[in-house]
Amino acid sequence: MNKRIENVLNRSEADELLISDPIAIFYLINKRFYPGERFLGLLIKKDMTPKLFLNVLFPSEKIEGVDIISISDTDVLTDVLSRYIDKDSCLGVDKTLQARFLLPMQENKIARRFINGSLAVDKTRAVKDENEKQLMRKSSEINDQAMAILKTLVKDDISEKQIADQLLGIYNSLGAEGFSFEPIVAFGKNAADPHHMPDDTKLKYGDVVLFDVGCTYKGYCSDMTRTFFYKKGPDKVQEEVYNLVRKANEDAENYVRKGVRLCDIDKTARDVIENGGYGRYFTHRLGHFIGIEDHEYGDVSSSFKDLTETDNVFSIEPGIYDPDTMGCRIEDLVIVTDEGCEVLNKYPHDIEVIG
Repeated sequence: MNKRIENVLNRSEADELLISDPIAIFYLINKRFYPGERFLGLLIKKDMTPKLFLNVLFPSEKIEGVDIISISDTDVLTDVLSRYIDKDSCLGVDKTLQARFLLPMQENKIARRFINGSLAVDKTRAVKDENEKQLMRKSSEINDQAMAILKTLVKDDISEKQIADQLLGIYNSLGAEGFSFEPIVAFGKNAADPHHMPDDTKLKYGDVVLFDVGCTYKGYCSDMTRTFFYKKGPDKVQEEVYNLVRKANEDAENYVRKGVRLCDIDKTARDVIENGGYGRYFTHRLGHFIGIEDHEYGDVSSSFKDLTETDNVFSIEPGIYDPDTMGCRIEDLVIVTDEGCEVLNKYPHDIEVIG
């Protein structure tokens, strides 16, 4: 049994787990499947070789340490599962299991009890191993390089969409596979919309320019935001806003270490912005966990009181979104260490005029 599956079972309260999320299955057995409407499931329990229930439409080579159980469209799924699941067990199912699969399992009582088993997988995924950390370092290194190129594309009258459309080629040229999420390119007042999608807005003198971008490298995500000024430095109020966001970012990063509450990291950044008089313009959580998905279980927010663990990876991304002044966000990814954190993004936080 591989170490990841062993870690999941050690965290689980269920006797056995039936995992249907293709991304979680990829994490556990290093094999990607795209089942569409059809059932895909990985059954794991102690002292048993994992069983992968896979439709015959998706032929697969042998997977080391995994038994493949072929199913077809005409099979009764509950009959197949019942051959391998102990009817007296507590079965953990994950949050992505569709009701059209789950309800027949419950009606046919293929297990004594059903519980949400996702947390065991999610919390295991939240602690990165050495290989994962190396891949995330590389993904962020590429993102830093892409940011340095991206800022050179700005010129009078170019649109947000015209810049965003060039980013995939930049990532590919640097060795990345693609986007970890659709890029945010925002000019002027659009930067005050935290999730603005690139449109036909054209760049003009004095605009704020916000880039929130990320790529994937060998399946692992990066995510970074920087805010620039086009051809003209910030006025006094804009400089105040920018420096508040920068201080919130850096104070939070300095607070991060093993064993602190995630909500307290959020508070560290939020207090800076609230004390600066802009609290009502910081409208989102401070950060999110990240790995093979851009947003994974766990967040850095006032409501999330879990303690950090060594090798958690998450974003630190305070922002101020005042439509009358400017929108500004500065985002890095960090890896938690015993005594602090490793900031994955090396692109500077300094005020920068571009163009």
